[in-house]
Amino acid sequence: MTESLPENLPEAAGTTVNLSLISHTNAGKTTLARTMLGRDIGEVRDAAHVTDLASGHVLVQAGGDTLMLWDTPGFGDTARLVDRLRKSGNPIGWFLTQVWDRFRERPLWSSQQAVKNARDQADVILYLVNAAEDPAAAAYVALEMDVLAWIGKPVLILLNQMGSPKADTGGEAERWADHLARYPFVRGVLPLDAFARCWVQEGVLLDRVQPLLPEDKRPAMERLAARWRELNRARFEASMAAIASQLAAAARDSEKVGDGDWRSELSATIKGGRGESKEVKTAMAALSERLAIGTAQSTETMIELHGLDGKAARKVLERLGKDYHRGEKTPEGFSAILGAMTTGAVTGLAADVMAGGLTLGGGMIVGGILGALGAGGLAKGINMARGEDGSSLRWSGEFFRGITGAALLRYLAVAHFGRGRGQWEEGEHPDFWQAEVEKVVGENGPALDRIRKDARDAGEAAVTERLRTLLVQMGETLLGRLYPEARGVLGGEG
Repeated sequence: MTESLPENLPEAAGTTVNLSLISHTNAGKTTLARTMLGRDIGEVRDAAHVTDLASGHVLVQAGGDTLMLWDTPGFGDTARLVDRLRKSGNPIGWFLTQVWDRFRERPLWSSQQAVKNARDQADVILYLVNAAEDPAAAAYVALEMDVLAWIGKPVLILLNQMGSPKADTGGEAERWADHLARYPFVRGVLPLDAFARCWVQEGVLLDRVQPLLPEDKRPAMERLAARWRELNRARFEASMAAIASQLAAAARDSEKVGDGDWRSELSATIKGGRGESKEVKTAMAALSERLAIGTAQSTETMIELHGLDGKAARKVLERLGKDYHRGEKTPEGFSAILGAMTTGAVTGLAADVMAGGLTLGGGMIVGGILGALGAGGLAKGINMARGEDGSSLRWSGEFFRGITGAALLRYLAVAHFGRGRGQWEEGEHPDFWQAEVEKVVGENGPALDRIRKDARDAGEAAVTERLRTLLVQMGETLLGRLYPEARGVLGGEG
């Protein structure tokens, strides 16, 4: 039985760097491999030894150079495995010559396949662990360290199953690093959750791999890491461009209303009291509907850019809808206006999901606006101004800042989505994300205000470009603060 090689593997004109994902059984290797590759491979089930053959996949190519990621079977029945290895003078050599029954001796069969891949293919071994466990209490860890020592390749520890993103993962990394410090082949510990990681963390991993490689493979790895950063940087900038297009439309948007006592009509309409204007309500609903459509389009673009389709895309939409519906209580008047839209949109979302389509429902969008602004922001969400051509409604500066923050939060949710999702049901939208987003938006508030103010008289392309440039800077700042160790990965526009 041989390992599974990827289809369409180009001729080996350059250098191939191999990374092997190894762990105790059922630790999430295949899920992490899917996330890093951006495509579905293998089978993911909550059971041991689902993967029983190693399979190699192209992570990135640069010219003739190739970076391969190997998904391997998990170590199983480690105590029996190590006991048998210790009885041999040549543990790994002896182990690989044994004939195990693939079905009756499945733990040993799987372990043999993993060891074979690590010995024959790996330049660096990525050993995945359950970060929630106490490494001192997990008996299999020490046993599997013995196996890795016999293999004799450099090892990076990846912390999986960390739950929702945390502001500080230093404690978990330090705990594992301290426990494994006695193993000289362990060359680092990195958080990289299969369900809630971000691309910049993967960039840190590639940077850590390079110095662990044989000298002759390091130049190729530098080229491969640069290509990987180029591709992911382009996706990040395209996401910011999609948001910029949506925000530019909102900044320029307005809805004419008739003359009259419009200040009192607007106030009454927002509060839902007597004297509310049907014309103002209609104008507000029209603005809201166009904003919802624009938000849906930018979200769908980001989902496509991140290679999420089918089940993964629907999962993103479901999670976005649930998270953004945690908004604060809103004024009854404006809520009532948007309520019909919300109800209808949620129904639409459910229908979209059942139909397997990617059409976005508007429930999450309206919910996102409410959640991002809260009652105070919403009440100030619409400005009315009298111009030479009469009065018109448009989004206020405060509201514009709010939807900018909501858009950045949506980007974080999409960029952190891991394939094979299903276990991470809480904290999709961690509180510290909100705080960091608000901080970045506040720091750039004057610039956002200037763009919004100029938007009425500027062309759409000019407004979009000014917003794109600003959003790229804001996004870099945001990711750099969430992942300080990844600032070198972010690069910049120069």
